[in-house]
Amino acid sequence: MTTSTTGSGVTPGRALHQRIADELGVRERQVQAAVELLDGGATVPFIARYRKEATGALDDTQLRALEDRLRYLRELEERRAAILESIRNQGKLDDALEARILAADSKARLEDIYLPYKPKRRTKAQVAREAGLEPLADALLDDPAQDPEQAAAAFVHADRGVADVAAALDGARAILVERFAEDADLIGELRERMWSRGRLVSRVREGKEEAGAKFADYFDFSEPFTKLPSHRILAMFRGEKDEILDLTLEPEEPTGEPADGPGDYEMRIAARFGVADRGRPADRWLADTVRWAWRTRILVHLGIDLRTRLRQNAEDEAVRVFAANLRDLLLAAPAGSRTTMGLDPGYRTGVKVAVVDATGKVVATETIHPHKPARRWDESIAALARLAREHRVELIAIGNGTASRETDKLAGDLIRQHPELKLTKVVVSEAGASVYSASEYASRELPELDVSLRGAVSIARRLQDPLAELVKIDPKSIGVGQYQHDVSEAKLSRSLDAVVEDCVNAVGVDVNTASAPLLTRVSGIGAGLAENIVQHRDTNGPFRSRQALKDVPRLGPKAFEQCAGFLRIRGGDDPLDASSVHPEAYPVVRRILQATEADLTTLIGDTKVLRSIRPERFVDDTFGLPTVTDILRELEKPGRDPRPAFQTATFAEGVDTLADLEQGMVLEGVVTNVAAFGAFVDVGVHQDGLVHVSAMSKNFVRDPREVVKPGDIVRVKVLDVDIPRKRISLTLRLDDEPERRAERRPSGGGERRGSGGNRRGGQRRQGAAPTGAMAEALRRAGYDNGHRR
Repeated sequence: MTTSTTGSGVTPGRALHQRIADELGVRERQVQAAVELLDGGATVPFIARYRKEATGALDDTQLRALEDRLRYLRELEERRAAILESIRNQGKLDDALEARILAADSKARLEDIYLPYKPKRRTKAQVAREAGLEPLADALLDDPAQDPEQAAAAFVHADRGVADVAAALDGARAILVERFAEDADLIGELRERMWSRGRLVSRVREGKEEAGAKFADYFDFSEPFTKLPSHRILAMFRGEKDEILDLTLEPEEPTGEPADGPGDYEMRIAARFGVADRGRPADRWLADTVRWAWRTRILVHLGIDLRTRLRQNAEDEAVRVFAANLRDLLLAAPAGSRTTMGLDPGYRTGVKVAVVDATGKVVATETIHPHKPARRWDESIAALARLAREHRVELIAIGNGTASRETDKLAGDLIRQHPELKLTKVVVSEAGASVYSASEYASRELPELDVSLRGAVSIARRLQDPLAELVKIDPKSIGVGQYQHDVSEAKLSRSLDAVVEDCVNAVGVDVNTASAPLLTRVSGIGAGLAENIVQHRDTNGPFRSRQALKDVPRLGPKAFEQCAGFLRIRGGDDPLDASSVHPEAYPVVRRILQATEADLTTLIGDTKVLRSIRPERFVDDTFGLPTVTDILRELEKPGRDPRPAFQTATFAEGVDTLADLEQGMVLEGVVTNVAAFGAFVDVGVHQDGLVHVSAMSKNFVRDPREVVKPGDIVRVKVLDVDIPRKRISLTLRLDDEPERRAERRPSGGGERRGSGGNRRGGQRRQGAAPTGAMAEALRRAGYDNGHRR
């Protein structure tokens, strides 16, 4: 782009870089370097890991923010150029208007300025102008001392469609209404005022109370725009979409003050255009025109804008929650290369069993029927023991779906009856396993297996390596989201794809065992290239060196640069190929070896020697201090995995169903999901319990993820058990006293008092109406769309 700027406008080039730098709190040079690398085809993981000197060590979080902001500002520039061209073609672009357009620093401001010039259907104001009524509008606005009817009489012209004085005044009013409603500065001011002082009001539609019971918390509800959390915004929009709720955006929250309400907005409009009641003949007509402009045009316009802002903010937060949970799940501790038996629980159709070896290869499958209606318990234990013995199974992975607790008990009996097998059982999330089972990739990966057995394979593998298995599934199907069906598909996919890419590259990939879906997420490798790598590996055997990757069809110099550092080759020709040291930096390692007179195999892992080396000695024009420091750290622990050590939760013996729970019990459980209002914890009774955000800490918690994340093993106390509604209330504060039955709170999915919600006037309890994966989590926990059953 070649657009220039004036004033505070933003353009491609230095001004754009400086603006992003100011927003991120970094130097302009860092942003410029990052933008050049991104434009050159480099990925965020590559830049964050291997171009620290260029960017001043910007990390992946900063680079993602930079990338998003760059995209927005470039879209802003494209829109600015289109608007300038449109107005120029209309012959209406003067220097002052161009300066205002160039100075616009947001899309909203740009559209406000463009509104009067935006091509639109023929309006009533346009018709009035064509009838010659604009001089009448100007005259009454400029000189209210004129009598409106007398002034309008001179503009009556039947041939122009102005039949009488009333028609002339109507036309003049239409012109002024449009003028008031298209004043960019005024609209911007009123929009921000309404955003800071207005509120969203929700009421149930007549006769919809029973059909919309799950939205009961919003039947008579209001809250200021600025205090509405994302889950409530999306819940109310869903209620409106389902034709249960009527939503109103009110400009002000009632305070009882004289200047309160829409009248204050009308006064601001009047002041902007010099309209005042001084007893002059046209004053009342002009005041009515202001009121008409506010009620019919400006308020409607602002309502649309603020709806968009509310949804935008809610979507951003929902996407952030989903992305954060997905990151935690993907980076969960792997059990590692251990033979694992996967159990996909079921009643009528039986429990599907799959044994995978240390590399994830399927070595045995079977279906057992321990539960109702067959109840072949002992026979099932014998079958599992036989498989475990034959294949030297170490771990049992149990899916957490239907019949999970009963199957967990089966595995417990197996372990007790056969202690010599030394088995360990773990309940894992099976979210997305059915999606994988029916996928095209699963059909190609496991063509010989029935769809029902593929789920057991996925459950076993995701215990061995959650990241390697979960990348085969669409992130939106993994089950850690909040309202994913209510947010922008493009925005959600872009964010989740970035999370997967960052996680895969943070861990690194064994190129000789990785699946095509996992390789696809590696920096610089797309789907086609991933398939080429797998095909080359299958045809020619395992890669012996990173340099051998260059023999893969279509893997050129650029792709090699981007991917080589993230691909691991264990047991190959060069020990460095198993590390995260990039091949371009191998000369640095050779110089370190010469200086220390050491052999590579002995230097790797020698903490004492490596920590005695001064990294600045090996800095040169190509490799700076950050890179050399990273190299030394990597040589200390080559191929280190950033994920935590593997550990398991132990469910309490004899606590298998809701009926087994008692108030005051302290249990161990696993965090399955984190939402804006709290966290769900599996304590082994088929229903996840809810730890509300207010029960997470003695201190105020703004974001539940500050305390827990999916996969965490926690100790919780049972506060309340509502068996009819299948609701469990838990707390992380083990000294909390259980709730007294008579004082049970009336709402479960919403936020409790003290959690930051506003309760003015007739506001009801806060709640949520999640959908998709979050709805499933709530359902398991005993809620319907955030509201207790």
